[in-house]
Amino acid sequence: MPNSSSMAQFLLLALADRQKLQLLHFWLFLGISLAALLGNGLILSAVACDQHLHTPRDFFLLHLSLTDLGCICTTVPKAMHNSLWGNTTISYTACAAQIFFFLFLMSAELPLLTIMCYDRYVAICKPLHYGTLLGSRACAHMAAAAWASGFLNALLHTANTFSLPLCQGNALDQFFCEIPQILKPSCSHSGYLREIWLMVFSYCAAFGCFIFIVFSYVQIFRAVLRIPSEQGRHKAFSTCLPHLAVVSLFLSTIMFAHFKPLSISSQSLDLGLSILYTVVPPALNPLIYSLRNQELRDALRKLITGCFSEAIKSPSSVCYVPH
Repeated sequence: MPNSSSMAQFLLLALADRQKLQLLHFWLFLGISLAALLGNGLILSAVACDQHLHTPRDFFLLHLSLTDLGCICTTVPKAMHNSLWGNTTISYTACAAQIFFFLFLMSAELPLLTIMCYDRYVAICKPLHYGTLLGSRACAHMAAAAWASGFLNALLHTANTFSLPLCQGNALDQFFCEIPQILKPSCSHSGYLREIWLMVFSYCAAFGCFIFIVFSYVQIFRAVLRIPSEQGRHKAFSTCLPHLAVVSLFLSTIMFAHFKPLSISSQSLDLGLSILYTVVPPALNPLIYSLRNQELRDALRKLITGCFSEAIKSPSSVCYVPH
C-alpha cells in the first residue's frame, strides 16, 4: 500500500467534467484573481506611498492585503492550470507547500482582523490613549505576533499531517490541498488523533479571537450611541462598518464550511463553499474597505491619476503619487 513517503502525487477534484465548463471556471478564476491582485495591489501601493495613510489602521490594512494576495496566489493558479489543461494532479511537495502557505496566511488573517478590531476599539472608546497604546513599536509587535502565530500553526499542522502514512489512495475531494482531505486516506490512528488535538487548539484560539471581536464591538457600539451629534455617530460607524463586514464575510464562510450539518453536506456544496472562503474574500475586501474610507479613496484616486498622467507624458516613466 502506498504511504506518505512513496506517494508521488495527489489527485485533486475537477471543477467540472466537461471541457467547456472547465474553461468557464478558468476564466472565472482569472477574472476574480485579477480583481484581487488589482485591488490589493492598489491598496498596498497607496498605503506605502501616501503619507496620510501612515496610520495604525492603514498599517494593519496593508498586512491584511498581503494575506489576501498570498491566499489567492496559493490556491487559484494551480486550479486555473488544471482547468485549462484538463489535469487534476498535484505533486506531493507542491501539495505540502500549498497547505503550509494557505494555513500560514489564513491563520495570520484572523489575528490581524482581531488587531484591527482592537484599533477601532481604542480609537473610539479610548481616544486619548490611542497614541500610547498603538504607537509604531506596538503596531509592529502586534503584526509580528500575528504572522508568527500563523507560521507556527501552519508548521505544526503541515508537519504532523505529512508525517502520517497514507494507505487509502491519493484522491482528494477538493480543488486544492486541504488538511481534512489529506486525513481521509490516512491509516495512522495516533497521528490522526494528534491532528485532531491540534485542530481543537486552533479552533479554541480562533474562538478566543471571535469572542474578543464581539466584546470589542459591543463596547464600540455602546460608546458610539453615547455620541451626542448624529454626524459624529455616522463618522464613527463608517470607520467600523468595513472591518465588521470583512470579519463577518471571513468568519461566516469558514464556520459554515467547516461546521455545517452532515445532512446537507454534498460534494458540490463543499466545493462552492471552499471557493467562497478562499477566492471571494481577497477580491471583495479591497472594495469593502475603499467604499467607506475617504482617505483611502483619495489616495487611490491620486495614485491612479498620477499613473495615467505619467503614462501620457512619458510611456516609459514610473508611476508616482502626487502630494
